[in-house]
Amino acid sequence: MAVPLRTPGHLVPRELPPHPSSDWYASDVTKGLPETPPFCVEKTFPSAGATHRTFWTEYDTGATQIVVRTGTVDAARKLAAAAEKKIRNCAADWERQYPEGTASWRDYGALTAEDGAHVYGVHTSYPDSEPGIHLFGVGRDGRTVTVVTWGEMGGYDQAPLADFKRTATTAVVKLYHP
Repeated sequence: MAVPLRTPGHLVPRELPPHPSSDWYASDVTKGLPETPPFCVEKTFPSAGATHRTFWTEYDTGATQIVVRTGTVDAARKLAAAAEKKIRNCAADWERQYPEGTASWRDYGALTAEDGAHVYGVHTSYPDSEPGIHLFGVGRDGRTVTVVTWGEMGGYDQAPLADFKRTATTAVVKLYHP
């Protein structure tokens, strides 16, 4: 008897880094990619095999999780590597697009989760505008890839790095262990 394929699990609001003055809210898990792609990973993921969920607070903090089930483990490895490359290049790409602004990125390292995960941070600042800080977690379990993005106004000091690393780990582990 064939075992049916399970749908990959997604994060729920309580698994995101706690916000100091707001609850997190979430959309339903939806097929395809979000209408507005997350910063730094635009045009990285195919909509075929993708699901996503967006999260928000009452303030300017938001998050997105995209999950893509690929056809093979090799395709998943390549997709995760492409997402990581896009994030590593994001600050330089942003500065080329907005030469009046500044951007930087940080590699926060690998996480132990299923077939691997990695966390990055990207900071952007544009004259006469609030700076933005973004965290990214990219991970894989077999032929399924997930990216979790988190962002708000501020700098590296405001980023809830330890909590986000837990969120990213949870996202990868939940892919097939809800």
